Amino acid sequence: MTEVGGNSSANAIYEAFFPEGVTKPGPDSSYEERMRFIRSKYELQEFLKPSLRITSWKTSSSSLKSSFSTKLFDSFRIPSVSKNLEGMVEFIGLVKVKVKKGINLAIRDMMSSDPYVVLTLGKQTVQTTVMKSNLNPVWNEELMLSVPQDFGPIKLSVFDHDTFSADDIMGEAEIDIQPLITSAMAFGDPEMFGNMQIGKWLKSHDNALLDDSIINIVDGKVMQEISLKLQNVESGELEVELEWMPLDQ
Repeated sequence: MTEVGGNSSANAIYEAFFPEGVTKPGPDSSYEERMRFIRSKYELQEFLKPSLRITSWKTSSSSLKSSFSTKLFDSFRIPSVSKNLEGMVEFIGLVKVKVKKGINLAIRDMMSSDPYVVLTLGKQTVQTTVMKSNLNPVWNEELMLSVPQDFGPIKLSVFDHDTFSADDIMGEAEIDIQPLITSAMAFGDPEMFGNMQIGKWLKSHDNALLDDSIINIVDGKVMQEISLKLQNVESGELEVELEWMPLDQ
């Protein structure tokens, strides 16, 4: 979509020709109606002008292929247009991480801790402010990370700030962003849908989730609420919220 100038330009191409009797689903349409429309629009190319119909698709990034059929997913292939001057890293979009709050964090000073959160993705590192003497801090801070084409999990670490010595670790966790990005790419433009669930990251013994993490379209945005149990520490939980932001926004 970025390659052709964004959602409006993409719609002008992929919705150029509606056969008689076909209408675009609205906010009150069923999930099945929306999915039929998406498949007809992108995979089957039924709404293109006949002279523009594509006979083959480029292969999408293999790291994103999960529960969707190859043809359906390839129709939402990820553009690689943004480049970091250091190492020419290709980015596919942005993820906004809202660090909401910590719960029952570990004590690292005499009676409390001065916690802050560090997020790492690839070579990028961002962090929250330090909360003085608070084991249940409320940050509600939004941090932005660029997502590289060959992305891995977001690494999350909580530290206790110390003035005269090295900061102490207060737990860590990893956030798998593949379910978020896969769901967002599969549904294309979220603004054409009403509020609805579109995916899920399942709790397992291999991750730090406290509960299954649901991915929703909310007011035209792809959002994910996550509750994490911090690892390698005696206590502590963290609540965060993710928002996927494609490059054309």
